[in-house]
Amino acid sequence: MHSLNAAQREAVRYDRGPLLVLAGAGSGKTRVIAAKIAHLVERGTAASSIVAITFTNKAAREMRERARGMLARAGHAAAANDVRISTFHALGLSILRAEHRALGLAQRFTILDPSDLEPIVAELVATADRGRARAAHVRISRWKNALVTPAEALGSAASDDERIAAKAYARYGETLRAWRAVDLDDLIVLPLELFVRDAAAKERWQRGIAHVLIDEYQDTNAAQYRLFRMLTARTTPFTAVGDDDQAIYGWRGACADNLAALARDHPNLEVIKLEQNYRSTVRILRCANALIGNNPKVFDKRLWTELGHGDPLCVTAAADEDDEAERVVAAILAHKFEHRTRFADYAILYRGNHQARPFETALRAKAAPYEVSGGTSIFERSEIKDIVAYLRLIANDDDDPAFLRAIAAPRRGIGEASLKALGAIAAAKHVSLFEAAFTPEAEAAIGPRPRAELAAFCALVNDLGFRAEREPAGRLLAELVRKTGYADWLTATLDRKEAIAKSASVDDFIGWLSRKGESEGKNLLDLTQMIALVTMLESREDGAGAPDAVHLSTIHAAKGLEFAHVFLVGIEEGILPHREAVEAGNVDEERRLMYVGLTRAQRSVQLSYCRSRKRAGGKVACTPSRFLAELDQEELRHAGAPLSADEAAQQRKTGSARLTALKALVAR
Repeated sequence: MHSLNAAQREAVRYDRGPLLVLAGAGSGKTRVIAAKIAHLVERGTAASSIVAITFTNKAAREMRERARGMLARAGHAAAANDVRISTFHALGLSILRAEHRALGLAQRFTILDPSDLEPIVAELVATADRGRARAAHVRISRWKNALVTPAEALGSAASDDERIAAKAYARYGETLRAWRAVDLDDLIVLPLELFVRDAAAKERWQRGIAHVLIDEYQDTNAAQYRLFRMLTARTTPFTAVGDDDQAIYGWRGACADNLAALARDHPNLEVIKLEQNYRSTVRILRCANALIGNNPKVFDKRLWTELGHGDPLCVTAAADEDDEAERVVAAILAHKFEHRTRFADYAILYRGNHQARPFETALRAKAAPYEVSGGTSIFERSEIKDIVAYLRLIANDDDDPAFLRAIAAPRRGIGEASLKALGAIAAAKHVSLFEAAFTPEAEAAIGPRPRAELAAFCALVNDLGFRAEREPAGRLLAELVRKTGYADWLTATLDRKEAIAKSASVDDFIGWLSRKGESEGKNLLDLTQMIALVTMLESREDGAGAPDAVHLSTIHAAKGLEFAHVFLVGIEEGILPHREAVEAGNVDEERRLMYVGLTRAQRSVQLSYCRSRKRAGGKVACTPSRFLAELDQEELRHAGAPLSADEAAQQRKTGSARLTALKALVAR
């Protein structure tokens, strides 16, 4: 407790009832949650009855490590593994596994990702247009998370596209059940449906919970809030930690009103504010407070810090996006050279991914290392998708997308004609492709050689599926790669360098899964469902450490991160706030997004906007964002009026020459 401030200690010690901790940016909320877990255990609460919920696997890992360290220091190291710390979706998955019979699910159900669901939805809406199918799936997902039934969706449909999506929604659930599958939304919605209709199941889960802690509460959607309420009985104390000023995910279903709902549903709700910021300087916080003060508040709070005044925030006007990028990169290189910092100390944050290109170009031109948030995940690599397809098929042989991918990697002489015939049989008999392979019709329709290859493929899947719950996952994974001849197929079909790289990638993946299975006691089926969650909930597993590189990211993706020096770019009307948000009346959320960008910074912030931007083969004039005028103007320093394109080019040339001369002087 001695390392916590007074408000943090109060939040940790309060365990008498419902508690909302309003945790401002950089106020140490993860430390508070971890300390509260340790405090509850120390006070005699069984570790296994404590449930901590967050939104990403990375956040869950960080929370678990913090709690483990605090419990160890308090003499309760053994309790660390018993506390249930997980994402909302992982918690939902554990409920589905335990209650699969009550829910009418097969034990070996598959979790389908969006790429698998797209063709299903395309068929339901009768379109070959991927964009339309994707849009329909997004609508269905939003309806599910908002707890809107298919009948309600159809009744409120305001356009032809919405009506078509609503009709598809009515058949969507049945289609997934026929495939023995669920989607990501079902991991929340299905447990909720179970608890609504089965009071005994709800009470059984409630009895096992003594205290619930939920992180990033402002990001919950309607379904997640209802599930949270279902898990907490009337007398079960809970700690909800959130910040209404950082509610920036309304576009994907998060409901900022859940903070107000918490107060309405729990009249005895205790509210504790964490307002001391341990990240940013006084000047940064004054600007952030002034900005967010323009939004209506459910609960008022104001961040403060003891970290010193810091530098003024610099506002720069650029001629266009290329000029802006070159100015930002020049400023980073000059600052790094002067202060002997690392590239990783700098972040360039923008509203949309399309803004990254000129900054990447400028960084490459100066040979400056950088990484773009949301880079290719290991699970997006084709070779890993191939192996995962086998695992999914072993876990659920009704998984047609997995069947089609696995049977083609490696290719076995089973051509398009054979697969088309198999598909026709499956459709006529209303069975999966795997089951269709064992029918008399398949024997008659498919030639002897492809039929033999098909039989060998199915026999391998059946054999591994039978042994999946009986033998160590590592042994079966190694056997899968060996018996499929996957490495030999890579060597035969790719150039040597690419084949070696992909084989190494598969070996690393198999090794990681094998170790995870052994250390966590998971069999092959458990690992397959775990992979589905990891694939969909985070872009990549953390590696040995972040590279020393400038971080390029959308502000949305940077939430939860911090950097010594932040460059907020493209601060213009139409970009931030976004034009569509302005038209829809969602400026408040855009203002919160700007606030999140500002509060990522520890020591300095530089803001920039363009006087014009390239568009449709020409240039359009740009207007500085209204948010710049809402900052504390006394804490800003302007770099002068925007230059013309010729003036900007001359200034960049002069600046580069000065930097070269300075480096030469230091070298001598």
